[in-house]
Amino acid sequence: MAQILDGIRIRNQILEESKRRVAELAAVRRAPGLTVVLVGDDPASHIYVRNKIKACEEIGIRSQRLTPPAGISTAELISLVEQLNAAEDVDGILVQMPLPPHIDAKQVLLAISPEKDVDGLHPLNAGNLVTNRPGPRPCTPLGIMQILKRHEIPVSGRRAVVVGRSDLVGKPMAFLLLHEHATVTICHSRTADLPGVCREADILVAAMGRPALITADYIKAGATVIDVGTNRLSDRAQAAAIFARLPERLAAFDKQGSLLVGDVHPADVAERAAAYTPVPGGVGPLTIAMLMVNTIDIAARRMG
Repeated sequence: MAQILDGIRIRNQILEESKRRVAELAAVRRAPGLTVVLVGDDPASHIYVRNKIKACEEIGIRSQRLTPPAGISTAELISLVEQLNAAEDVDGILVQMPLPPHIDAKQVLLAISPEKDVDGLHPLNAGNLVTNRPGPRPCTPLGIMQILKRHEIPVSGRRAVVVGRSDLVGKPMAFLLLHEHATVTICHSRTADLPGVCREADILVAAMGRPALITADYIKAGATVIDVGTNRLSDRAQAAAIFARLPERLAAFDKQGSLLVGDVHPADVAERAAAYTPVPGGVGPLTIAMLMVNTIDIAARRMG
């Protein structure tokens, strides 16, 4: 029977460790500080930010949420970011995406000081990742490495395939695996014979944003499968097709009217893989936990 890689348990471990680290820093100098900038009324963004602030409160990180008006200009938002760059008690800055369409998001992200870039998305930090120099790493891939490490799944010498090439997950995931001595292939929507390439993977990371794309035909028997997808199904026929062998999941769909599913077919992965992350409860919980770790690491570096 396949091993379920429990992200919630690992998140709780990391937050408990982080709580101790925050207390140590506070005893020496001060607690780390994280500022989240939220522009606009995107409902999902408000939920994400609320969860981030809650995590800060639980472990003792000083946090603040800034909510400038939705009509703020790119120049005004950059000016706000520059004020946060100069603030001594702000260690980490996070501008929640997506921003309203009239704002140049790339220019705003470039304005964040690389040393305060808790998302690890600034080009300088991307370069630090590529060259394996110290610096914040994108939180979701960093969390995936913790899942592999804490479940004692070997990476060195193994074949890893990452499906998806985003700056947020796919590309940084590939480099983190490469730095741990995996042989890495990055795939995407134009990869020829995608199922055949995926079947070569000892470690398969799915980050395409397409519900249940990765079926049994993509999975090598005995592989470790990491599912990054969080797709909300609301179509009954699609849910019936995906959950045909999981009647309890289909019953949950009928009760709630929608359900989360990953990029990996939930029944197929349980049958083919040696270990896999479920959706929900796998990769998702680690993202905020690693944001806390990045904030603490940045604060420790800034304090010397």
